[in-house]
This record gives sequence, C-alpha cells and structure tokens, in this order.
Amino acid sequence: PYNSDASMSPLLEDGICFVHLGPRTNGAVFAFSLLNGSLKWKWTGEGPSSSSPAILTMESSKQLVTLTAKSLVGLSLTDGKLLWQVPFEAAQGNNTTPIISGQTVICSGQGKGMFAFKIEGKGDAFTATALWTNKAAGARFTTPVLKDGSLYGYNGHLFCASAETGATLWEDATNR
Repeated sequence: PYNSDASMSPLLEDGICFVHLGPRTNGAVFAFSLLNGSLKWKWTGEGPSSSSPAILTMESSKQLVTLTAKSLVGLSLTDGKLLWQVPFEAAQGNNTTPIISGQTVICSGQGKGMFAFKIEGKGDAFTATALWTNKAAGARFTTPVLKDGSLYGYNGHLFCASAETGATLWEDATNR
C-alpha cells in the first residue's frame, strides 16, 4: 500500500531511519529503529515529493522537515506529531530538499521561486512565519547550497542569493 512514485533519500538521525512513502495523493512518513528495524512511529498525511528530509534543531528538540507533494511540514522527531505546515506546491512537483539555517527553513521549486520561513516555538506549539520570497531563484532538481550566508543554485543558469533577505546577489545569464 505504500509504493511510491516519488524518489527521496532516507535520513538517519539518532538511531532512526526516516522515509516518506506512498502515492502523490496520500502517504506516510515512517521512523524505523536502526537496531532492529521496528517501527517507532508513523505520520499519515500528504503524499511524498521527490525531496529528501532535513533536520531542524530548536533548543533541545529536533524536527524532521520535509516537502510533501503539496506542503512543507515539520514533524516531531520523537513521535511524528505534525508541528507546523505551510502550503507549497511547485509547478512540476516538489523536487528539492529543504535548507536549514538556524530556525530558518528555505525551500525552492520550479515556478515558485525560493521561500524562507522562520520556525518559532512556544511550548508544544510551533509557527512558520514567512520571511522572504525570491520568485526568480527557484530550482527544480538542484537544491541550492548554503555557504557563509549565501545560497548558490542553478535554475537554467547559476545564481547566488542572500540567505538572510532572499535578494539575488548575482546571476550568470550565460546559456549553457
């Protein structure tokens, strides 16, 4: 029942293997013990995207951040509880991996551009507040790389954008 038409890399963290499976319309994120393969938890929700998950650490807690077919979500690493969710659906599917910088999550998609959200927690509740948008810098298959506060990416040409403001710092318009 959880055959997947999406591709992603599993993520290993704290002795657990995390994987998002299922068709585009519905799916589940599974957390399996690396020691014996037992299921630790399962989150049932939107179908997977062709995107790999990432880890967001806030104070003493960790979240699994992943793009589903239609959203960007944060799940509790300990029990799979949905902590926050933001609608996000790129023109040809969500195909890049979320980028984590402190409490900021940056995602990119073809026809969408790049977006940054600040994740804040108060007790057990979390919010994702939009920080910036850069409609011109979206990528389809190549996740931008974060280095020293700059995002380097490719969307038909190379570009560099500020991770703090989203502003395009430069782009190479050479047709390759």
